[in-house]
Formats: sequence, structure tokens, C-alpha cells
Amino acid sequence: MRIAGWCVMTLLALLVAAYAITLSVVPAFRPELVQIHFAQRPVAVLAHFLGGGVAMAIGAFQLHARLRTRFLTVHRWAGRIYVIAVLVGGVGGLTLAVNTSAGPVAQWGFGLLAVAWLASTLNAWRHVRDRDFAQHRAWMIRSYALTLAAVTLRIYLPASMIAGLPMDVAYPAIGWLCWVPNLLLAEAFVRSRSISPAPASPDRVTAPTIP
Repeated sequence: MRIAGWCVMTLLALLVAAYAITLSVVPAFRPELVQIHFAQRPVAVLAHFLGGGVAMAIGAFQLHARLRTRFLTVHRWAGRIYVIAVLVGGVGGLTLAVNTSAGPVAQWGFGLLAVAWLASTLNAWRHVRDRDFAQHRAWMIRSYALTLAAVTLRIYLPASMIAGLPMDVAYPAIGWLCWVPNLLLAEAFVRSRSISPAPASPDRVTAPTIP
């Protein structure tokens, strides 16, 4: 079940990552709303789409325990790329959130998502520099759960349309729903694996992994 769950998560992440990167590099593929965003804030949109797409594509493989153990050097370099991608995508996302016309609820929802995404990723980077691998992995799980907000967003949007909800009502709510449940599930997973929120001692290096 855990392997099947990882496969489903990775497939969805790769599909959304491919879509985001395609929107970034193929202007003809962009729907009207995305074209408007690119016209208004091209640098922020490009940074958010490219950074988020790269982070999404890399992150799932970073959480795979066997791949990490077998290809440790690749894991380390991919981790560096992931952190840079999140920094680029997170700053772009925060810029878009602050300037959104969808109202204050959406503004706060997407803005806090960007802040939490940046903070959790920087925490993961800080802990690995301190060789606190347990906390590094725990914060990476939180970080990637927030990266996957791009996936859950694209589940909630068509679901709200099918339900007949007005977009001016659904979109602000989705600004929170796309990431808060993800983060709560990640936190439950981390705690179920007995990873304390406090810094771990040197002899305490067990961490949640995906086989």
C-alpha cells in the first residue's frame, strides 16, 4: 500500500510538473487566464511555474528511501536543486499572492502557503547542514506536502466546477484547502514515526521514509 501510494503521488506530481513547465516554455499552450497572469507579472509567474515544477518533479524521488540510499550523491545534488527551485517558486508565489485580485481570503491563503513552503524547506536545509538527518527528513516531508499543493489545487478546482460552486466563493476556500490538509497529514505522518519537533540527539536518527 505504501509503494502504491508513493507511485500515485509521484505520477500526479510528474503530470502537474510537466504541465507547469510546459506553460512556462510554450506560450501557445497557455489558457487565457494564464496568459493574463504572464502579461501582468511575467517574472513572478515564470519563477513560480518553473520553480514549482522542478521541485515537484524532484521531491517525490527524494523521499524514496531505497533510491536515497542507493544513489546518495544524486540525492544530495537533487536536494540542492530542490531547495533552489523552492526558493525561486516560493518567492514568485508570494509575489503573486500579495497581488492577487481574488480577495483577502485567497491572498492570505496563498501567501501563507508560500511562506510555509519557504520556511519548511529552509528548515530542512538547515538541519541537514547540522547533520541532524532525522529532522531534515521530517522537514522535507512537510516541505514536499506543501509542494503538492499544486496537485491538490488542480483536484479542487474541477471538483468545485462540477459541484456548481461560484468561482468567487470556491477559489478563496481552495487557497486554504489546497495546502492545510496536506500539511496536517504530513505532520501526522511525521509524528506517527516518532519524530519529535525538537532537534534530535545525535543517536536518534530514525526518520519517516518511503520504501
